[in-house]
Amino acid sequence: MKTILNVIWLVLSGFWLFLGYLAAGLLLCVTIIGIPFGIAAFRIGVYALWPFGYTAIERRDAGAPSCIGNVLWLVLAGWWLAIGHIVTGIALCVTIIGIPLGIANFKLIPVSLLPLGREIVRTDKPFTATDGTSRTGW
Repeated sequence: MKTILNVIWLVLSGFWLFLGYLAAGLLLCVTIIGIPFGIAAFRIGVYALWPFGYTAIERRDAGAPSCIGNVLWLVLAGWWLAIGHIVTGIALCVTIIGIPLGIANFKLIPVSLLPLGREIVRTDKPFTATDGTSRTGW
């Protein structure tokens, strides 16, 4: 079922959202200071390309630099990408088939707003966090 949803997602919104993240990442990589933000945009872009079967979790060891980085990200690119997810999510929720895809878009909004200090993991495999705790089946 995840594969079917991912293929439908890819055709209806995933590819276009990926292009948005790719454009944001390239613009952010223009300066040396923006490279970490560009890498975050590329990482989330891949997640937005194929989201079903993956989830984003908070890293407890991220610290203050990721908080400061998230503020900069929010100002530079986060709100534009979040608006893209909102518009796409609303458009997908118009049809019954698109409702799960629209909900997935809404779940990507927090990641698009504050991506630093998060890690993207598979939902079907056990995961050991950097703090030593084990998480499964998100």
